[in-house]
Amino acid sequence: QVQLVESGGGLVQPGGSLRLSCAASGMIFSLNTMAWYREGPEKQRELVASISTGGSTNYAASVEGRFTISRDNDKNEAYLQMNELEPEDTAVYYCNADINNYPRWGQGTQVTVSS
Repeated sequence: QVQLVESGGGLVQPGGSLRLSCAASGMIFSLNTMAWYREGPEKQRELVASISTGGSTNYAASVEGRFTISRDNDKNEAYLQMNELEPEDTAVYYCNADINNYPRWGQGTQVTVSS
């Protein structure tokens, strides 16, 4: 059974940093694009950042320059380094990955930015 598990969320003050991790496990034959989405209070789920197998990245305008997505293909893991966090970044963050040519979602991890 293929699954994605996120970790690293929590409570942080404005201006602080957090690093999210996403680990893919199970019968993986191909792991293509990996991405982070978020769903804030009373907001629709939105793409935060994505990274291809080759390392090409894409960011939402609201996080460009503050967040960095990366991955370790040997470990089947992706990461999201979040700096200069703002209250508007408060959301449940979900990992998404194309595994065996099928989109998979993690269970989500809560990030709260508050003083």
